[in-house]
Amino acid sequence: MHSQYQRSRGRNYEAELQRCRPEAALVEFGDYHPLKSIMVTDTKTRRGARKGSTSSSSSSSSSAPLDPLSSMLDGTDPLSMFAAASATETPAMSHSKEKEEEVVGPDFESWSLKRGEILARFTTTEKLSIVSRRDKLFCYSKLKDPGSSAVSEKVRTRLEELDDLEEGSQRELLNLSQQDYANRIEELNQSLKEAWASDQKVKALKIVIQCSKLLSDTSVIQFYPSKFVLITDILDTFGRLVYDRIWTMCSDPRPLPDSFTVDDVNDTAKETCLNWFFKIASIRELLPRLYVEAAILKCNCFLNKCGIQETLPRLTAMIRGIGDPLVAAYTRAYLCRVGMEVAPHLKDSLNRNFFDLLGSFRQISSESVQNQLVLQRVEVPEYLTLYSPAISWILQCIAYRAPEPLLTEMMERCKKLGNNALLLNSVMRAFRPEFVAGRATDFIGMIKDCDEAGFPKHLLFGSLGRSVACADPPESERLTILNEAWKVVTKVRSPQDYINCAEIWVEFTCRHFSKREVNTVLADIIKHMTPDRAFEDAYPQLQSVIRKILTYFHDFSVLFSMERFLPFLDMFQKDSVRVEVCRSIMEVFIKHQVEPTRDPVILNAMLHICKTMHDSVNALTVEDEKRSLALLIIGFIRMVCFGRDFEQQLSFCVEARATFCNLESVMVQLIHTVNQLAMETSRVMRGSHSRKTAAFVRACAAYSFITIPSLSSIFSRLSLYLLSGQVALANQCLSQADAFLKAAVSLLPEVPRSISVEGKLRASESFLLDFINNFLATLLVVPDHPEHGVLYLVRGLLNMIQDYTWEDNSDAKVRVYVSALPLLAAMSQETYLYSIPKVDSNETLYGGDPKFLLEINKLSETLIGQVLDHLKGLGRDEATRRQGALAFSLFGVLLAHGDLRNNKLSQLAVNLWNLSHKHGYCETRVSVSSQPISQKIRKPDMFSLTFTK
Repeated sequence: MHSQYQRSRGRNYEAELQRCRPEAALVEFGDYHPLKSIMVTDTKTRRGARKGSTSSSSSSSSSAPLDPLSSMLDGTDPLSMFAAASATETPAMSHSKEKEEEVVGPDFESWSLKRGEILARFTTTEKLSIVSRRDKLFCYSKLKDPGSSAVSEKVRTRLEELDDLEEGSQRELLNLSQQDYANRIEELNQSLKEAWASDQKVKALKIVIQCSKLLSDTSVIQFYPSKFVLITDILDTFGRLVYDRIWTMCSDPRPLPDSFTVDDVNDTAKETCLNWFFKIASIRELLPRLYVEAAILKCNCFLNKCGIQETLPRLTAMIRGIGDPLVAAYTRAYLCRVGMEVAPHLKDSLNRNFFDLLGSFRQISSESVQNQLVLQRVEVPEYLTLYSPAISWILQCIAYRAPEPLLTEMMERCKKLGNNALLLNSVMRAFRPEFVAGRATDFIGMIKDCDEAGFPKHLLFGSLGRSVACADPPESERLTILNEAWKVVTKVRSPQDYINCAEIWVEFTCRHFSKREVNTVLADIIKHMTPDRAFEDAYPQLQSVIRKILTYFHDFSVLFSMERFLPFLDMFQKDSVRVEVCRSIMEVFIKHQVEPTRDPVILNAMLHICKTMHDSVNALTVEDEKRSLALLIIGFIRMVCFGRDFEQQLSFCVEARATFCNLESVMVQLIHTVNQLAMETSRVMRGSHSRKTAAFVRACAAYSFITIPSLSSIFSRLSLYLLSGQVALANQCLSQADAFLKAAVSLLPEVPRSISVEGKLRASESFLLDFINNFLATLLVVPDHPEHGVLYLVRGLLNMIQDYTWEDNSDAKVRVYVSALPLLAAMSQETYLYSIPKVDSNETLYGGDPKFLLEINKLSETLIGQVLDHLKGLGRDEATRRQGALAFSLFGVLLAHGDLRNNKLSQLAVNLWNLSHKHGYCETRVSVSSQPISQKIRKPDMFSLTFTK
C-alpha cells in the first residue's frame, strides 16, 4: 500500500455528539400505554382495488384485532378444552365433592395425607399371609316366608350360585413380606376393576368381601393399621364403582341434575341399588357386612331422602358387636371417614362413635387382649400406639368446626375416664391448636394424672408442644408451661425419645422467649445427645432444631452470641449433614442480613461456616454443587464491609483468598471486591491519592496480580487482567496497569480454539474477538512506556494476533485488523474521545508530534494492506459472501474515520463498495443507507481495483 492512504479524518467529538442528540419533544400520553394494543383507522381506499370497491374502516370503538394464536386454535386452546371437560364430567363423584366442600373446607386434613404417614410408620418384618376360605359368604337358610315361597326360593337359588363361584375356593398365600403383601392387595384391587369392567359384578363383590374379612385377622398386630389402609383402598374403589354405575343408569335418557332428589331417580336405578343392599345384607359375617355397606353408604341417596341419616346410627350400633377393641376402633374410623365424605353435617352419629369408643377402652385390659399381646410379644405402650391413627381420625372428624361447648364436653368426658393417656394424646392432636393452647394448664394437669407405664408422658407433652407452637397460650402461663414441660422432657433417658420431644418444644421456646432460654435448651440438648455419640442417630431432629431457631432469630449478632449455638453445630459430624446445615444458615443470612456487617462475632462464625462448606468440595463434587456453595459464600463476602477501614477490608480478602482457594467463582468475586475497594479509595480521595492511599491501591493491584494466575478459566484471567489494568489506570498506577495489560497480551497465545460453556464445547473465536475489541478500546488511554517505544502495546497485541492459530477458513484475524483501524484513527486526533483524570495519554505525551502520527499512518497502511491481501485471497477461493461482508466492513471504517478528500482513499472506498455489492450479498438496509455517500465520493475518472479470482 502507499502512503496516500495515511490520513484520518479530523474529529470534533463534542460537535458530533450535539448533532446526533435527538430532539426533545413533549408527549401527551392520554390513554397511551406501550402494552396497550394499537387500533389503526384506515380511511383510504387500497391502491389497486377493484373499481367500485371500498375499503373497510375501523375506529377506536371497533372490536379488537383477531389474535393470530387464538385464530389458529379456533378457540379450542388446551386450557379451554380441559375446563370444558371438567365441566361435563359425568360420574357422580364431582357432585359429591361439591356437596362435601359445602361443609368440609381445605382446612380439614384429608385422609390421603394420613394414609402415607400410616403406611410409613406401621411396618413389620414378620411374615404375613392371605387366606381365602371356602366358607359360605351369604346367609340364606332362614328365608322361610310361606307367603312368598317363590321369591324366597329364587333368592335362595341366587345366593347359592354366588357361593358356588370358583372365587370362593380356598387359597392361601403364606410367608409374605410386607412389600409382597402390599403388592398382592394391589393386584386384588386391579382384579376388582377388571372384573367390574368385564361385567362380572358378583366376582367383584366376592373380592371385596374376602378382603374385608382380612381385617378381622390381627395375627401380626403391629401391621394392622397399614393393613387397614391397604384394604380400605379396595373398599373405596368398590364404593365408587357402584355409585357411578347407578348414577349412569339415572342419567339415561337425560342427565341427572347435580342437586338431584329421590324423585329424579328412575325405577331401574332404584331396583339396582336396592339389589346391592340386599346382597350386602345377606353377607354372613358381621365385619365384611359392615365394611361393604359402609363402602356404598352414599348410594342411599338414590333410595331415600333420609337413607344416610337412618343408616349411620344403625351401622354405628352394629360395631358394638365386634369383640376385638382394635378392630372395632378402625371400623369406627372407616365409618367416620365415609360419613365425613357423604354427610359431614350429620355429626350425631360421629359423636356416638366417639362415646362408644370411650366405652370400649375397658376391653384393652381384658384377659383376651392381654393374652394376645403376650403371644405376639408386644408391650402395652406399643399396642396402644396402634390405636392412634384410628382415634385421631375419629376425633378430627368430630372436632372439625365443632362448637366450643362440644369440645369442652369431650374434654370433660376424657377427664372422667381418667388415666387414659392414649385418648388424651389423640384429643390434643385432633382438637384445634387454639383450643388446646388456651387450656394448656388444664391439659398439663391431666397429663400429670396419667399413668407413666401405659403411655409415656413425654409423648403427651410432645402433642401439647405441637399445639402451643401453633397457637399462643395466655402470656402469663407461658413460662409455667415451658418449665412444667421441660421438667418431664429433661428426665427422658432414651436419647431418641428425648430429642423427638425436645425438638417440638424448641419452637415454642424460640417463639415466645429470648436467647437466654433458647441457649438453656440448646445446652440441655447437647448434654443429652453427646454421650455415646447419640447425636449420630438424631440428625433429622437436630436439623429441625436449627431450622426452627433460624425461623425466629434473624439477627445473627444475637444468634452467634448464644454460647451453645456453635457447640450445637459441632454435633453435626457427618459431612453431608454438616454441609446441609451450614447451607441453611447461609441462606437465612443472605436473605435477612440487609445491612453489611463488620461485627467480629458474625464474621468469625460465618467464616467458620463458609470454610466448612468450602472444605467439603473435592474431586467428586459435581459442578452444580460447587456453583451452589460458591454463590452462598459470595453472598457472605458481599455483606462484609469495614466502612472506611480499607486496610481491614483488604486483610479480610487476603484471609478469604487463603480459605476459599478451591472455588474459582469465589476467587473471581474476591478480585472484584479488591478492585472495587481500590475505586472506593479513589472516590474518597477524589482522585488525588496521598502517599498512604497510593501505596494501598498498589497493594490492591498486587493482590489481583497475584490471584489472577490461580484461575483455571483463561477468559476469566483475560477479563480480570484487563479490568484490573483499567482500575490501576484509574488510580494512576501506571506501572501496575502496564503489567496487567502485558500479562493479558502474553496470555493470548494460550487461548484454546474451543472452550466448555455450560457443559458444551463451543468455538472460542467469538469470545476472543469480544475481548480484543474491549482491549483495543482501553489502549486509547494507555500512555506509551518511555523505554518500549511508540505504540508498543498495540504492536505487541497485533503481533500476538498475527501468530495466533485461528480457525480454518476464518476471517477473525483481519476483522481484528479492521477493528484496530478506528483505534489508530482516534489516536491521531488532537483531543481524544475519552481520557482518565490525572493520567496523561499519548495526546499529551506526544502533543501531535509528526513522528508519532507517521508511526500511526505506517501501522494503518500495513493493516489495510493485510486486509486487502486477504480480500484478494477470498476472491481466488470462491468465498464471495465472506469477501463482500469483509469489504463492506472495511468500507464502513474508511467512511467513518478516513479523510475521503484524499483521492486515493476515496477511490479505495468506492472500490470496496463495488466489491461488497458485486455478488449481491450485502445487507440491503445498510447498503441503502450508505448508497448516497458512496455516490458522492465516486469520481468518473478514477480507476477501479480489480480482485482476481
